[in-house]
Amino acid sequence: MERVGVNGAVPLHSIEIRRAVTHDAREISSVAKASPGAAVWTEQQFLEAAGGNCSGWVAVQDGCVAGFIFARIAADEAEILNLAVAPEIRGRGAGARLLQAAMEFAREGGAKRLFLEVRESNTAAIAFYKCAGFEDSGRRRSYYRDPIEDACVLTRHLKSAL
Repeated sequence: MERVGVNGAVPLHSIEIRRAVTHDAREISSVAKASPGAAVWTEQQFLEAAGGNCSGWVAVQDGCVAGFIFARIAADEAEILNLAVAPEIRGRGAGARLLQAAMEFAREGGAKRLFLEVRESNTAAIAFYKCAGFEDSGRRRSYYRDPIEDACVLTRHLKSAL
C-alpha cells in the first residue's frame, strides 16, 4: 500500500535519491517526455549520460524513476545539463533534493560556481532555481529550438566543501 500524506500527497521520505545507472535510461526518458521544460535528449543520450558521460542522480518512488538530474564539472565550474521531475510528484521536494545532490557533487569536485540554462518561458523552473540561490547571469539568444526561444543563464556561487 502506498503511503499517503496530507491531501493525498506522497511523503518526501518515500522518495530515494541515488546515482543514475544505465538501466534507468528508459524511465528517465519517460520522465523527460512528460516534462516539456526538460532539455530534449534521446533515450540513447540518457543511456550515455547514465553510463558515465556525466554525473547523474535519480529520484525513485516505489521502485520507479520519478525524476533525474545530470551535471558535469569543467575546471572550477559545474553545469546542470538536464533536470526533470514527474508531474505527479512536482512540488514535493524531489527536485530540490536532486539539485542538492548535484550541488554537493560540484562542491566536492572543486567547482566555485554552478550554472544552467532554462527557457525564458519556464517561469516555474526559474522561480525554483532562484529559491535555490541562483541568480540571473546572462541570456543566450535563440538557444532553444521547437520553438525557438532565448535561454536565461542562471548561476549560483558555491561554498567550498569542508
